[in-house]
Amino acid sequence: MNEDLTATGALVRFALRRDRVKLPIWIGAIGLGMLYAVSALPTVYSTPAERQVRAGLMDSPAAKMMSGPGYGLDNYTLGAMITNEMVLYLAIPAAMMSIFLITRHTRAEEETGRAELIRSAVVGRHAATTAALIVAVIANVGVALLTALAMLSGDLPATDSFAVGAGIGLTGLSFAGIAVVTTQLTEHSRAASSLAMAAVGAAFLLRAIGDVSQPGGTLLSWLSPLAWTQQARPFVDLRGWPLLLSIAVLVVTVVIGYAVSVRRDVGAGLLPPRLGRADAAPSLSTPFGLAVRQQRVSFIGWAIGLFVFAVPMGSLSDSVVDAVADNPQLGEVFTASGQDPVDAFYSTMALFFALLVGAFAVISVLRLRSEERTGHTEAALATSVDRRRWFFAWLGFTTLASAALLVISGLGIGLGAVSGAAGPGTIAELTVGTLAFLPAVMVVAGVAAALFGVRPSASALAWIVVGYAVFFGMFGALLDLPDWVTDLSPFAHTTAAPLANLPVVPLLILTGLAAALAVIGSTTFRHRDIETT
Repeated sequence: MNEDLTATGALVRFALRRDRVKLPIWIGAIGLGMLYAVSALPTVYSTPAERQVRAGLMDSPAAKMMSGPGYGLDNYTLGAMITNEMVLYLAIPAAMMSIFLITRHTRAEEETGRAELIRSAVVGRHAATTAALIVAVIANVGVALLTALAMLSGDLPATDSFAVGAGIGLTGLSFAGIAVVTTQLTEHSRAASSLAMAAVGAAFLLRAIGDVSQPGGTLLSWLSPLAWTQQARPFVDLRGWPLLLSIAVLVVTVVIGYAVSVRRDVGAGLLPPRLGRADAAPSLSTPFGLAVRQQRVSFIGWAIGLFVFAVPMGSLSDSVVDAVADNPQLGEVFTASGQDPVDAFYSTMALFFALLVGAFAVISVLRLRSEERTGHTEAALATSVDRRRWFFAWLGFTTLASAALLVISGLGIGLGAVSGAAGPGTIAELTVGTLAFLPAVMVVAGVAAALFGVRPSASALAWIVVGYAVFFGMFGALLDLPDWVTDLSPFAHTTAAPLANLPVVPLLILTGLAAALAVIGSTTFRHRDIETT
């Protein structure tokens, strides 16, 4: 076994060297998210009465689906508020960081051929995977410490604070273990990441359904690694054993990953690739057809996931009416924006799904970078294909796919709402209202496209825009932020319901901004050298 781990230390140092910028950004962003919440929430909810009004909101089915089971609502302290409303949305980025880290240092290295080159030296079979896991442990320990220290800065109990930090870090590591398995199954890094991210989506859905079904969650909740930190009940009735479940998942998945790795060749996956056609389809003769072919599986997966998630979310609109009727103070919270409570709920749901589609748009645009690194772009441009045609073909697919996903999301919310007491016209209204977020989504895609044109290695910085929009879009009202802070997000200038309040001028401005960013990306891409690995 020691021979299998030869040169692990060297690979750890190499991985840390490569990720010397990415990992501090990930870790710092998660830590700063917790620090901001700890700093802002006591100002916004400074009295027990104000916190209890917030607790009434969090006791609704919609809030439980979005945030968690809601422990400690009868005495809503700052610690309970953070655990209920923030932990889930910090654990998900920790999971994403871990998945991308494992995939980047294992399957991506095999796909590009670097792993075979390294393995030709004195390097053990399991050294790369072990090195990636060690780096993942280092990164998640950093996340755990920063989030715990952020909570300590708010004078919260130390034991519970470190339990929350450990829970977020262990959640990240549990999905690192899942990524170890998915990287063994397929020969492509993109597919391995997609499978692991699908596990994150499934975990969120299981937790959401389980937490809504009954107080404290059901068995479905316990099947989700995203639920275990909240199930430890920090700041309410701390119990540490649920956190051990994340360690168990890590151990089991790593053992499975190592066992599977010895059953395949370097560069190959356990699942054999499907044989293709003898002749290419006519659609592949165009850049747009190639873009569709390369991303169709990803698009179908996103479409199914968003629709399945949107229908139950829309069905919760009745619970908002009941909650407002039972709690007049809660009604004041909902109507603070001037909207009817149900319209406010629909707008929030549409915003949530638009943010998810924004993430898809960035992933889709970043495929341009992947095509360039693998040499596909260079091969295509060696023919009569113009650079601008190549660029706008991929960006055109992103636009059409994003529009379709927004329509599917709005349709799902509308169908869910109609299953309750909403009228049939709600379906069309929510479909159009959700589609109104397309200009905002395309601004995010335009940022990624412009960065790709200027410097491909910087294109991933577009995730900062998505992260900013998610955090301030979902928590801006909670933290009572100045308008200019939330207005920096392109998603802050659209409301899905009612359609009569749809802001036309901001949508036109966002559309123009997205077009300008696309032109910048196209122009700079046209005049720079093609980069390959």
